[in-house]
Amino acid sequence: MTDHPATELNSSDLERFAKEFSTQPSNRLMQNAVAKTAIDDVALDRSVVTSIDHTVSHLLTDRKVTNQEKSGRCWLFAGLNLLRTGAAEKLGVKEFEFSQNHILFWDKMEKSNHFLEAIITTADCDADDRTVAHLLANPTEDGGQWNMFVALVRKHGLAPKSAMPETHSSANTRAMNNALAQLLRKAARDLRASATSGAGDVRLREEKAAHLQTAYRLLAIHLGTPPQQFLWQWADEDKKFHRDGTLTPQEFAARYVTVPLDDYVCLVHDPRETSEPGRTYTVEHLGNVVGAPQVTYLNVEIDRLRELAMRTIVDGEPVWFGCDTAKMSNSELGMWDAALYDYDGVYATELSMAKADRLVHHDTLMTHAMLFIGVDVVDGAPRKWRVENSWGEERGDKGLWTMNDSWFGEHVFEIAVRKDLLSAELRLALDAEPIVLPAWDPMGALAG
Repeated sequence: MTDHPATELNSSDLERFAKEFSTQPSNRLMQNAVAKTAIDDVALDRSVVTSIDHTVSHLLTDRKVTNQEKSGRCWLFAGLNLLRTGAAEKLGVKEFEFSQNHILFWDKMEKSNHFLEAIITTADCDADDRTVAHLLANPTEDGGQWNMFVALVRKHGLAPKSAMPETHSSANTRAMNNALAQLLRKAARDLRASATSGAGDVRLREEKAAHLQTAYRLLAIHLGTPPQQFLWQWADEDKKFHRDGTLTPQEFAARYVTVPLDDYVCLVHDPRETSEPGRTYTVEHLGNVVGAPQVTYLNVEIDRLRELAMRTIVDGEPVWFGCDTAKMSNSELGMWDAALYDYDGVYATELSMAKADRLVHHDTLMTHAMLFIGVDVVDGAPRKWRVENSWGEERGDKGLWTMNDSWFGEHVFEIAVRKDLLSAELRLALDAEPIVLPAWDPMGALAG
């Protein structure tokens, strides 16, 4: 049986393609331009660039930005950056950082346990089952979501950066991640084999504990041993000395986290036809801390996301958010705009799709988390946003970025805000049993 001729890429098609390309002067012009110039420099819309400035009507902070270096810890940095605002005020200092390495260590440990538990619960499935394959593809990636950050703080507390400073591996996680993934996949093989041979729950958990002990050793080698307690003392902006004595990470968090994390809810914008606004959702096997509250989010319209983020900033509090950062982005200029690049003009074709279609067809998902620290309000509506990134001072405007509101609508997916800002209807919707999406659903993407 032979294929239908129309299925082949034949010589007549190729001749026609080449002829049509050569007959258009604009094609040759773009070909010459892109031969020596990066496509983004060719496509950059200068009229958009010149229309954006970095000033906003409401700006919360001008502190130095943090740097996640070569790691996918953006969601942890964004969460800690939200919390360090109140901590710095309570300490009487302008610059303060929680230890990002400390919370990274515990995230890796908790994810290792979460992964192995998922392996045990799916042990009766084939290794090429879609869910099992999804789990094995990336056992403990760096990324995460808001609820996962809160779960870590609740269980393991926080530490000042001086108590567990950065290491080479916390700033460059690839080698550590590769070793940990290899260890956990091997553990998955062994646990699945034990389950197949008839091992019961008690035996499987004993084996899991042995694998986790090895994971702890690996992480401690790369990241250092997390402190059980530490002496905390500092000098404030007026050079006045303070000493709080010896604290555990849980005591430190209780003392210096000034915002009520339990009062925050996660809102997302998922415009797919299969996702209903005003309903709660979760994703199978999404999470890090076994035993923590389920990772749940409430789906709302994009205008509600805008309104609540704007209100939170105007009321004086930054907003944690997740987005698809690489779309229509320029790191040198530190800006995002939905029309920043005229790719359609360069290629003489329409490339863009609606947000829902991009989700369905794997063209977008949440890739990065940051902090809104400002908003430019005109006639009661947001015009642009000021963003604290965690890529150091070399990118953007000394590490700060400006987002036009057009970009917010297209590429922002998730925010965390206080529950009391929601309408009575949405607060009631939070109590509904969440709809469970499959493990591979794009709304389960981890910002990293």
